[in-house]
Amino acid sequence: MTFEPIPTEIDLLGKNIVNCCYQVHKNLGPGLLEKIYEACFCYELDKLNIPYQRQVIIPVIYDGKLLDEGLRVDVLVNNEVICEFKAVDSLLPIFEAQLLTYLKLSKKRLGYLVNFNVKNIGDGIKRFVL
Repeated sequence: MTFEPIPTEIDLLGKNIVNCCYQVHKNLGPGLLEKIYEACFCYELDKLNIPYQRQVIIPVIYDGKLLDEGLRVDVLVNNEVICEFKAVDSLLPIFEAQLLTYLKLSKKRLGYLVNFNVKNIGDGIKRFVL
């Protein structure tokens, strides 16, 4: 199965997302709650005039029926890129599966799983493409 490449403007958006994560981690370091990192990340997006939504509910359609139980995405950037934030000792495979499921259900192609509880933020950022 072959996928189309990520459009240039979305790829550039992804680079801005990574830069915002680096900026937040540089200023705060590890050891805080996820919601603090999320708020600071969104502040960095504001500075770049990049639109976003926090705690976005993704509807779940099962067997053709819309269920009231929605999934909650940490940050949806420019209605294109899903960002899931963690502040944990290590990223577990279930976190990756969660993000991949969010991408699939929302029909988005690009997502980032970011663990801010690391010494080097480069080790805490994982990019996912569908």
